[in-house]
Amino acid sequence: MYKQHLYLVQTSHLEQSYVKKLNKSKSFKYGFNDDLDCVVISKNGQIGEIYAIQGLKIALPPEPKEIESNSKVPEEQVFTRTKKPETLGKIKTLYDFKKYPESIKEKYYDYISNEYNKRSDGHWFMCNGKSQYITGSHYVYLNWTKIDIGLPDFRQANRILYIFWEACCADSRSYGMCYLKNRRSGFSFMASSETVNQATLSRDSRFGILSKSGGDAKKMFTDKVVPISTNYPFFFKPTQDGMERPKTELSYKVPSKRLTRNSIKETTDDAEQLGLDTTIDWKNTGDNSYDGEKLKLLVHDESGKWERPDNILNNWRVTKTCLRLGARIVGKCMMGSTSNAIKKGGGNFKKLYYDSDVNKRNRNGQTASGLYSLFIPMEWNYEGFIDKYGLPVFDNPEKPIEGIDGELIYSGVIEHWENEADGLRDNNDGLNEYYRQFPRTEKHAFRDEIAKSLFNLNKIYEQTDFNEDLNKEGYVTTGSFNWKNGVKDSEVQFSPNKNGRFRLSWIPPVGMQNNIIVKNGIKYPGNKDMGAFGCDSYDISGTTDGSGSNGALHGLTAYSMLAEVPSSQFFLEYVARPQTAEIFFEDVLMAMIFYGMPILAENNKPRLLYHIKRRGYRGYSMNRPDKSQNKLSVTEKELGGIPNSSEDIKQAHAAAIESYIEDHVGLKADGNYGKMYFQRTLEDWAGFDINNRTKFDASISSGLAIMACQRHLYASKSKREVKKIDFGFSKYSNNGTNSKILK
Repeated sequence: MYKQHLYLVQTSHLEQSYVKKLNKSKSFKYGFNDDLDCVVISKNGQIGEIYAIQGLKIALPPEPKEIESNSKVPEEQVFTRTKKPETLGKIKTLYDFKKYPESIKEKYYDYISNEYNKRSDGHWFMCNGKSQYITGSHYVYLNWTKIDIGLPDFRQANRILYIFWEACCADSRSYGMCYLKNRRSGFSFMASSETVNQATLSRDSRFGILSKSGGDAKKMFTDKVVPISTNYPFFFKPTQDGMERPKTELSYKVPSKRLTRNSIKETTDDAEQLGLDTTIDWKNTGDNSYDGEKLKLLVHDESGKWERPDNILNNWRVTKTCLRLGARIVGKCMMGSTSNAIKKGGGNFKKLYYDSDVNKRNRNGQTASGLYSLFIPMEWNYEGFIDKYGLPVFDNPEKPIEGIDGELIYSGVIEHWENEADGLRDNNDGLNEYYRQFPRTEKHAFRDEIAKSLFNLNKIYEQTDFNEDLNKEGYVTTGSFNWKNGVKDSEVQFSPNKNGRFRLSWIPPVGMQNNIIVKNGIKYPGNKDMGAFGCDSYDISGTTDGSGSNGALHGLTAYSMLAEVPSSQFFLEYVARPQTAEIFFEDVLMAMIFYGMPILAENNKPRLLYHIKRRGYRGYSMNRPDKSQNKLSVTEKELGGIPNSSEDIKQAHAAAIESYIEDHVGLKADGNYGKMYFQRTLEDWAGFDINNRTKFDASISSGLAIMACQRHLYASKSKREVKKIDFGFSKYSNNGTNSKILK
């Protein structure tokens, strides 16, 4: 049974006295509410349910007493468009409408006013016995937007998207939305609809369009934006300058406004004098597109497909300034795309997407990019599996279900997707392209091409997919190590903590914890045969630009027959850069002591090894396994460690990871999956570049952990030479009557 995690509905706040008081006085303001830590998108001063969508809490309007419905029978209740009076369908312009007698115009004022109300405040309707709210922008898209198939269908996925977008518009901290989508989700039409919707209501504003190429931006403008504008009803459509179907710029001379008995009496000349120009245009793709211009809305279509030399990150740094005046955000960006392969623009979009995480904000309350990221899994918006209520058919139905297009649906979208994926198992690049086009997870959306990876990317992705649900079920615990009672070199304890730097998948039994053996005053690990650590350290606490690679530590168990010790399993992942190097050193030391296992660390950054030695734990630091004791240098004898810079070590290190992936990652020959539960390390392996290893901290430390557990494979072996000894004895042949000496 499919469990949806796209959004959660909260109602407990409605019982708070603070909420009741403001609802009674209709005092809630449109925008961010600090007391409730949510974005209010209601415009009537009251709030109802709160939707939590990908970390962003959004307060909807309260449910009204009267809700539109097409039927009293719940099963027959679906979204229906507001029927346009036939007489109004013949009217193309406001000037035509003015020619009608007042007695006829009087019939339509209420209808037109209601359409403006729905456009502004949103719309409530009954759907399968449940009340549903859609935003004003969504209503305009459904009721007044012409797309390639006529008028769009109502889908729950789009309802969530539009609610999220409305929150981005309402939140003064947000520059807009970064939407990671699946193919054929309708984003281009929705973005075009929103462009026309906002532009026809705006004065003296500019609206821009960018895509993966200038040709694509132009096509979006001419094939979507212009037809939508052309087909708007006369009461929404402002006076337009120039050609009816322009190729480069759409200019509105007078913005549309609510038609009332009084406003309709205004003369055309008066209206034009009050109007100010608003334009919609497109630009060729480039890092500096729209540089120096002020925009009210920027549509960024196919932003995950900007290939070199174009760079979406560089362009966003430029266009972001077009949406603000000083610290005040005056415009929004509606960005949406599927992702290309990492080296074909997907890598830059991936960074931009994760920099838009609403759960990670700076002290100004903004994300690193300023945008808010949204991902809607493909099963929510896949053609052919949406029922008449706009809901996806996730699982196989017991009996056929009527689809939104009137066709019957016999199977669930999940099984259909799995069947498609299974058919591509022998075509790795084809499978990963399918995942990118129709992703069920963010990891699917950013799948890379197999040929670009040093390791078996197919097995890595198999494991990544398998881990998605496991991590939700608590297979990995985040936390911190600390000294008991704060006394160093005593006993180490582990405490679960969501802000901790350690991620663990196995904790040894109490009897194995803090197992230390002391010989001649030097401390040695008591569990040295059960596993080992690998570490990629750093020596400098900070850099001038605030950057610098992370410190990384990985723990791996060796092959084990003990029931309480998992065999050949990574049990610890640490990838972080604390404020000082000393904090990192102490974290590493506590992990080693808690597990009672040795560590193989790089000795070309020796501060960690000196820290370990000074504290009396030199016995925990392994010597390089590829050299015997008498071949070690003076420093190597003093500190241990391995110089992870020589070509031989690099190759051995990469081969160790490659071998581990083949044997212990992904779907194995016995039908079980590997027990490598750390997604960040899997992603690091997927992108590992042996010729540019600096940024792959997790790969370095995990590879060293594998080498430490397989140290017997690297031990130097002296060759045995067999020498013949000549004792000076001659050999004779005794054939015949006389013996003859053999030469």
